[in-house]
Amino acid sequence: APELGDMIYPFTAFGRKEVPRQGTYLIQNTTVWTNEREGILRNVDVLVSKGKIERIGRSLPVRDDAELIDGRGKHLTAGIIDEHSHIAGSRGINEGTQESSAEVRIGDIINSEDINIYRQLSGGVTTSHILHGSANPIGGQTQLIKLRWGAAPENLKFQNWPGQIKFALGENVKRSNSSNSTRYPQTRMGVEQVYTDYFTRAQEYGRLKKSGKPYRKDLEMEALLEILESKRFITCHSYVQSEITMLLRVAEQFGFKLNTFTHILEGYKVADKMAKHGVGGSTFSDWWAYKYEVYQAIPYNAAIMHRQGVTVAINSDDAEMARRLNQEAAKTVMYGGLSEEEAWKTVTLNPAKLLRVDDRVGSVKAGKDADLVLWNDNPLSVYARAEKTWVDGVKYFDRIEDEQLRTWVKQERARLIQKMQA
Repeated sequence: APELGDMIYPFTAFGRKEVPRQGTYLIQNTTVWTNEREGILRNVDVLVSKGKIERIGRSLPVRDDAELIDGRGKHLTAGIIDEHSHIAGSRGINEGTQESSAEVRIGDIINSEDINIYRQLSGGVTTSHILHGSANPIGGQTQLIKLRWGAAPENLKFQNWPGQIKFALGENVKRSNSSNSTRYPQTRMGVEQVYTDYFTRAQEYGRLKKSGKPYRKDLEMEALLEILESKRFITCHSYVQSEITMLLRVAEQFGFKLNTFTHILEGYKVADKMAKHGVGGSTFSDWWAYKYEVYQAIPYNAAIMHRQGVTVAINSDDAEMARRLNQEAAKTVMYGGLSEEEAWKTVTLNPAKLLRVDDRVGSVKAGKDADLVLWNDNPLSVYARAEKTWVDGVKYFDRIEDEQLRTWVKQERARLIQKMQA
């Protein structure tokens, strides 16, 4: 009989023979970063049951069905939320062949077997916002996912969240570094006109829908009309203050609010305008000089925007950096003098607010989803490691189990190589 390997979920390295299930956990005597008005609580217990945070307090009674976890000397936080990610995007992220691709959807091509899902769980990430690329002014519709390693693509999706769409400004959009591109627009002023033209068309499409006259359904216009009706929200790739100001004016001209400027490396120049408009900023901690329009980026950007009243998140835009977003958040303490609690919110509660899911995730509060991380040290420390990561009360990463999985991966690889050689 042929020797067959085990069926694992997902069917790739670090898959498990059984899909993890929700459990009941009592994490005892730990330090909890609540992200709520209670602040940081010490020597408290947290009870997780049925996928939710059930209770927080001292000396909670032990339930018979609960697995006890010793939290002494450790720190429990909400799971990290990456506001700008491109993991799990199968075979490319950009549909840049035309100036608008509002009809395409990242949610249709999610790859649940991307190993970066597991790697980022090991860094405490529990939720990722998967964005279309920045090749065109109006990109595709984005997808928020929870990192449920082993689940099918549809089951990764964050249910009942207000949809978002990717917009973009700057060098990528006007094809500054593409010698063969003839696609409109080629200049920053052309980018502005794209927005004006498309939103004018969307208004006309909306009036036609309401008129009762027959019309042909247009998926592109449907997405843009959702923006005008505040049913879909814009996250916009941005760098230069002049273009940021331009898009604020376009939004105000057409009567809608921008949701998030992502990257926003010159946000410190226009933070007062952003706060007045009500748009958030999802930025890098200290990236600089990787292209011309980034030369005036400064590492104090996040702190300056925060002090002007802007909701600020730190994002990765990079699969490797996402595993260390806790350290990226810590840089706002070093550069901008943010308190540790405010710094931690830049990768937890603040991105939850920008994604409009802060009623469910982003803080440790009774009734919220049990998306939690247990760290061996202060989570902002370079020495901190995520020991256990839960999503919806399911333990998807455990550092002890990870050592066992590594051993299994080596053995399975050796078995497969031997079969091929035979």
